[in-house]
Amino acid sequence: MNQSLGSHGRDPVRLTVNIKQAAEALGISPRLLARLTKEGKVPHVRLGRRVVYSVTELDCYLTELSAKGRRE
Repeated sequence: MNQSLGSHGRDPVRLTVNIKQAAEALGISPRLLARLTKEGKVPHVRLGRRVVYSVTELDCYLTELSAKGRRE
């Protein structure tokens, strides 16, 4: 059984990260990320009560912010 989509026997590919992992990757605190998430400024997915962040969507989000030259 594949451990993740597209893994084909390799280490599983992470499609999503939790708030702590996303905050660390973005270089901000989990508290700030939670606030930006609540305000709808950061792309996220709710899976029941859990909030996860798509690695691909976070990358696109940062690219868009960089292109606009603005901060959130």
